[in-house]
Amino acid sequence: MNLQNSNKINQLEPGTEAERMQRAVCLVSLLVLSLAWILQADPVLSEPLTQENFIIGRFMGKWYELAVVSTCPHYMQRKRGNPSIVALELQHVAFESNFTMTSTIFRNNSCQQTSTDYGLTKIPGRFFHHVARFGADVDSFVVHSNYDEYAMVLLLSTEKPSGIKSTTVKLYSRTMSVRSAVLEEFKTVVRQHGVTDDAVFMNHNKGECVPGQMTTPVTAEPQRWEKNTVPPVIPAQEKYTGNV
Repeated sequence: MNLQNSNKINQLEPGTEAERMQRAVCLVSLLVLSLAWILQADPVLSEPLTQENFIIGRFMGKWYELAVVSTCPHYMQRKRGNPSIVALELQHVAFESNFTMTSTIFRNNSCQQTSTDYGLTKIPGRFFHHVARFGADVDSFVVHSNYDEYAMVLLLSTEKPSGIKSTTVKLYSRTMSVRSAVLEEFKTVVRQHGVTDDAVFMNHNKGECVPGQMTTPVTAEPQRWEKNTVPPVIPAQEKYTGNV
């Protein structure tokens, strides 16, 4: 009797092991299917990364805005309507919680200057400012910079109370031109943040201008990137976001 029971147990063991293996295979299959579903779903936007070991002092000083692209059509129309390189002067007082960006640009046949205060945050390389005219909160991220040559800045804007969001990416340079390798890297950064690089607009070099002084803008071709088509200029009161 004991021998018969032993034989029955031995006959059941392979089946039990097979069932375990079958359950394991099913579990792995479910995990694979779940992973495939997650990969096919819309990606969750993570917090933009800023320049590693960002140093605010090295980011200050004179910059030129050479290229820009934005998902906000009003902003892009405004930029194309006045395709001038923007001179930027960044100033920060040590231990202060903000810095000032002074923008100088040829506009309406004159040299105009505006200043914007940017608040520092707990994350180095991330700043905040508010555009009261359009009720927009703007978060800026220095995503890549070597400080001495170029900086690539991401701006995420949210208009209130509509909640309309827009993404803008800008290329700053210490001079009025950059190496082609930098332009290609900028194109990569643009794509990484969900914006098509086909719409990148290169600003035109119209020379330096000084507010209060009579200066005639020079005519110069923009650094080659793409064919810049200039649509009709929209009225100045059309809304846009950004500091310039």
